[in-house]
Amino acid sequence: MTSDHFNLSRRNLLVGASVAAAGSLATTVGAQAKAPLQGIAPVNYRRVKLGGFEVTTVADGYAAVPKVHPIFGNNQKPEDVAAYMQANFLPGNKMAIPFTPVIVNTGNEVILFDTGNGPGRGATRGHLVKSIESAGFTADQIDVVVITHFHPDHIGGLMNGDKPAFANARYVAGEAEYNFWTSKKNADSSDKKMQGRVKLVNAKVKPVAEKMTFIKGGKDVVTGITAIETFGHTPGHLAFNIESNGQRLVLWADACNHYVASLQKPEWHVIFDMDKAAAIASRKKILSMVAADKVPASGYHMPFPALGYVEQQGDAFRWVAHSYQLDL
Repeated sequence: MTSDHFNLSRRNLLVGASVAAAGSLATTVGAQAKAPLQGIAPVNYRRVKLGGFEVTTVADGYAAVPKVHPIFGNNQKPEDVAAYMQANFLPGNKMAIPFTPVIVNTGNEVILFDTGNGPGRGATRGHLVKSIESAGFTADQIDVVVITHFHPDHIGGLMNGDKPAFANARYVAGEAEYNFWTSKKNADSSDKKMQGRVKLVNAKVKPVAEKMTFIKGGKDVVTGITAIETFGHTPGHLAFNIESNGQRLVLWADACNHYVASLQKPEWHVIFDMDKAAAIASRKKILSMVAADKVPASGYHMPFPALGYVEQQGDAFRWVAHSYQLDL
């Protein structure tokens, strides 16, 4: 037998073995592929340690939105917004907007920041109570409910029918925010959007107003949790500095609404910002502080679990998602 014949036979053997192995693999994979598709399985809470506190972000769900512009960058050309989103590996013509309330357990009190959408705003949102239970709490264990501002996706879960959803809680909100939405001027407004917002405030906030403390920037919710005025998104929007045993986290709520379209483009207008210029100033202020102080942050509409860091890049910023920094 020649060496050429031997090599050819060896090649045939190897090819045959590869084909047989591939066939076996295909049979195995084919059998496994018969399992039904189960759909996306989102995680609904994430807990980290902050000094002597525990911070738990809890998912209320998300809104699937069939557009980016003019929600973000409505002072830009639509094609420029689409191209920028695509350059950041995101669709240019659709988006998912998450809603992430935060629970801070100080060891003495359980404090919930914002209450999600509540029922009736779509099947993909309004899941806060379920997420709270998954995280090991019950609604009755919430001692304090803090409302950062009075937009529907933050106050919608305050009430369960005609009763408070968090029966044992006291409430904290911004004085300027409450005064704006309950003013006679807005109550008498002929603007249909304003009428709808005022109606929701009357239905969700006013029933618990007697148990509500109204604060300004610089005032504490409890020791270690201090309000920061970030007006613009709404007239009384508040962020919060949370600090325990020398560790800090900044909860900025809606001062910044997208990890690309707002952080990287802080001067892009956001359609939900009621005072665009003031919102831009507040956004830059809070992002600059978080970046300079190198502290973690939580934003209501950041990608879940809505925990991360901010890096300044010239006049813009970059969101750096939390991995394990607060687990150590």
